[in-house]
Amino acid sequence: MNSFNWTVKSKQEWNDRADFWNSRSKSMWDSGSRRDIIPFLTSHLHSQAKVLDVGCGDGYGTYKLHALGYDPVGVDISEEMIAYAKKRGTTIPFYVADASNLPVEIESVDAILSINVLEWVEVPAIALQELKRVLRKGGLLCVGILGPTAGPRATGFRKVYGEKTISNSMMPWEFQKLAIEMGFELEDELAVYKEGVTERHYEGLSTPLKQAISFMWVFLLRKK
Repeated sequence: MNSFNWTVKSKQEWNDRADFWNSRSKSMWDSGSRRDIIPFLTSHLHSQAKVLDVGCGDGYGTYKLHALGYDPVGVDISEEMIAYAKKRGTTIPFYVADASNLPVEIESVDAILSINVLEWVEVPAIALQELKRVLRKGGLLCVGILGPTAGPRATGFRKVYGEKTISNSMMPWEFQKLAIEMGFELEDELAVYKEGVTERHYEGLSTPLKQAISFMWVFLLRKK
């Protein structure tokens, strides 16, 4: 019987996707599904804040924060992603690290950005507790969680055959409940819908139903 090591498999899969991710990240952050996330976060953040980008990928989002005058640090589980990030030629520190075991001191950052990361960790509660550990009291946590019909969710399909995958299947409403239970307060939220979804499709719906038809739901939480 083959053993499944989540961390090893995650490194392998994200290393394998690094070239593809690097080819698309700029367009995602500048004009695609992530274009509103940094303005959303920074509208709540004081200038020159220290921001930890957890799951930074090739570092393009981290670079955008740096260009706006913030003090970012990027971490990602993939060595190949971090290699791309370091090629940007900035002074931004980038480190290879697991979201559940960060090389960061307790309560040392003003804000954390973590987009489409907690759906891919073995135990979301452990990773969220680690984010809470390094975030100062009163600090902001910006987390993006994929909606149920987002394309990357297809990674978890093989579970129906009993196969192991690196997707934990946590939905936005489940993350929200977890975050509240772990001592965060919801400050704001941002809906990211697929192309073709208009206001008439979600007007009047409850938040969980809006989350159910979203491509991604972005939470802004404050550590109490």
